[in-house]
Amino acid sequence: MATSLRAFWNSPVGPKTIHFWGPIANFGFVLAGLVDIQKPPEMISGRMTGVMCAYSASYMRFAWMVRPQNLLLCGVHGCNEVVQLYQLQRWGRWRYSSTPDEELSTYSSQEER
Repeated sequence: MATSLRAFWNSPVGPKTIHFWGPIANFGFVLAGLVDIQKPPEMISGRMTGVMCAYSASYMRFAWMVRPQNLLLCGVHGCNEVVQLYQLQRWGRWRYSSTPDEELSTYSSQEER
């Protein structure tokens, strides 16, 4: 056990490097996305959520292809991708399946004529 812990500690992606602490800091994106799940979908920015999806997908590929392979970075961006895709589908369902209040009032006033 001690030798495997020592090997992890001294590895190129271990806790003595930015390759460890960078992904740990990126878990802030995941936590923020999880907190935002409780907010109503009309507060979600579709553009920003789409950008976060593209960002996480590109960095997942980078983390997989870089040498030494950084699986922690790949994992954190995978988690963020899942959270952001969920937020994007919540926004999409709200945006494209409901009728905003202005349209409702326009339709109802046209029907009364």
